[in-house]
Amino acid sequence: MNSKPKLMLMIMSFLILTATSAFAHFGMVIPSSHIVTQQNKSIDLALSFSHPFELIGMNLTKPVAFSVYANDSKTDLLGTLKKATVMDHDSWQTAYHFKRPGVYQFVMEPTPYWEPAEDVSIIHYTKTIVPAFGDDQGWDQPLNLPTEIVPLTRPFGNYAGNSFSGQVLLNGEPVPYAEVEIELYNQQNTFKAPSDYHITQVVKADKNGVFSFTCPKAGWWGFAALNEADYTIKDPEGNDKNVELGAVLWVYFDPYLAN
Repeated sequence: MNSKPKLMLMIMSFLILTATSAFAHFGMVIPSSHIVTQQNKSIDLALSFSHPFELIGMNLTKPVAFSVYANDSKTDLLGTLKKATVMDHDSWQTAYHFKRPGVYQFVMEPTPYWEPAEDVSIIHYTKTIVPAFGDDQGWDQPLNLPTEIVPLTRPFGNYAGNSFSGQVLLNGEPVPYAEVEIELYNQQNTFKAPSDYHITQVVKADKNGVFSFTCPKAGWWGFAALNEADYTIKDPEGNDKNVELGAVLWVYFDPYLAN
């Protein structure tokens, strides 16, 4: 093979790898149960970073912070995290025991992830909301995170086929016309996308940062609104690079159950 075809092959291979790595990333906080009852008062939580539909994992360094907000208080859970493996990559896990009714918002702030394919550092503030013992108050309460999605549809007790709405906030303010990426956690590798376009769904918020999406299948769905930070972080070579701030929210949709 002469040098020109060889060079073209190398370029094509690079472009394919770059396109693959450019699919949507999602911070993930996935509990073992999305509703807590008197019969099961504890859950396990898995923290990871991945392409959830394709089940392609990435290593997650120990987060900067991991907390739960409930009943007007915040509890630091960072010290409870233990190393784990999700999608064959480094991740973290913990268990949480519920003592009283409430709506519990679990939030992970990860260590910045350097993504060379996009030339940015990525920080996804990831939130999952779990109700306990029949309480359903406070699920729409903002947590004053640097960026977050505040649900406008109750984020639990939903069926597959329901529409879900949320509002994208950045520094506490709505983000007009925010772009929201949406993926199903294809946990059992049940589904195959008809094309690359189908892997990540995309919707636009309105001028008030409000978006809606209808989730067609049961399971965990991730919603990620991405914005550029007003600061930079140094890359591994010491150069100042832009930062992608992600507001990520995970919501579970149940199937209808037969009698």
